[in-house]
Amino acid sequence: MSLRDRVRAGHHDIDSGVGLSRAIDDDMAAHLRRLLLAEVNLSELSALTDEAKRARLERVVGALLTREGPLLSNRERSRLVRRTVDEALGLGILEPLLEDDTVTEIMVNGAENIFVERAGRLHLLPIRFSSEAQVYQAIDRIVASVNRRVDESSPMVDARLSTGERVNVIVPPLAVDGPTITIRRFPTPYSIEQLIGLDTFDQETADLLGALVLARTNILISGGTGSGKTTMLNALSSFIPERERIVTIEDAAELALQQLHVIRLEARPANVEGEGQVTIRDLVRNSLRMRPDRIIVGETRGGEALDMLQAMNTGHEGSLATIHANGVLDALLRMETLCTMGEIELPHATLRDQVNTAIDVIVQLTRLPDGRRRIVEIAALTSQHREDYQRHSMMRFEADDWDGHSAVTGRVIRQPLTDELLLRCRSAGAAVPPAYDPRVLGTST
Repeated sequence: MSLRDRVRAGHHDIDSGVGLSRAIDDDMAAHLRRLLLAEVNLSELSALTDEAKRARLERVVGALLTREGPLLSNRERSRLVRRTVDEALGLGILEPLLEDDTVTEIMVNGAENIFVERAGRLHLLPIRFSSEAQVYQAIDRIVASVNRRVDESSPMVDARLSTGERVNVIVPPLAVDGPTITIRRFPTPYSIEQLIGLDTFDQETADLLGALVLARTNILISGGTGSGKTTMLNALSSFIPERERIVTIEDAAELALQQLHVIRLEARPANVEGEGQVTIRDLVRNSLRMRPDRIIVGETRGGEALDMLQAMNTGHEGSLATIHANGVLDALLRMETLCTMGEIELPHATLRDQVNTAIDVIVQLTRLPDGRRRIVEIAALTSQHREDYQRHSMMRFEADDWDGHSAVTGRVIRQPLTDELLLRCRSAGAAVPPAYDPRVLGTST
């Protein structure tokens, strides 16, 4: 039976104002895929580039629709061609979402429910996979690109798409309601000016951060999931002088530094045979042999924390790193805990000494209830050696009560730099903004 006859026999609910119904879409797309396999020479197709493959398949699917398909509007026809080709070459209905710059996260909860995050808020989309098999086809294409597999014996995997997006996959029996895919988009590099425009911080705070980076302070960027840590890390790196050699270390390469002398290192998971893993810790150790002026670690989450602290304590000043934590004190305590995850067992007091000596400044980010990411605190670590952690908050954002609808408002409370930070800024020739300069304010810490 031709595609035209299948539609006439099974469905009559085409709404010209909305387009093809979901059922017709699924039926025609599935039939087109089967026809496509019969029409295309796969060995010839494999020799083409990705762009050439897509162009070739679009021509073939267009011809199939002309020959066998029902009468469609140009919009409906284009959509069906696009969907069929996306399912043949890519991730199916997820492909348009990956090209949508407003989407920051894609969440597939089985075949039926697809959510996206836009501007910090979740939205359920009126689209779905035609079957669970289609979800598994997308999963197979994701994991095959990184030489991994997903099945009952290995039901979880982290991967990265060729375009940089981070992907987590978990399937039954661990995922009770069906295969689940979470795709975090490659963060868009924002300039300092753009972040000011987005109200992530104000100009005075930007000037303070710039002075601290130029003064080669060791800065720890802290925040919860999706709070904008990587975006902030990328923006702060713009203050690093061009003359310096920078080594970036990431689990999945996301940073997009603008300096010329940048060496990008990326961790590697184990292959299907469980071999070949290269961890963040391995890369941190290796970076010390690469004569870095600055070391930037995309995320500290394991035993590499101790190596990072030791690097900061042995001449690699001005390093930057991020960590998952809900507050300044939480970030320090978590850094201390992560240091215990390595092979070396050190006394609690020794670890605290390492943290107090290495870290100079903590920048705390949060995602506000209205979806915006914002710096809520910048604090200097003032405790020394084995003392309990003491912080001096130089900038703090206090939010007003939220009405549930409009943007979150609040006020910024500022305190002058510590005498030690002021001296380091002056020695480096970094201009301290008047709002944070104790000499201008007539105060001393």
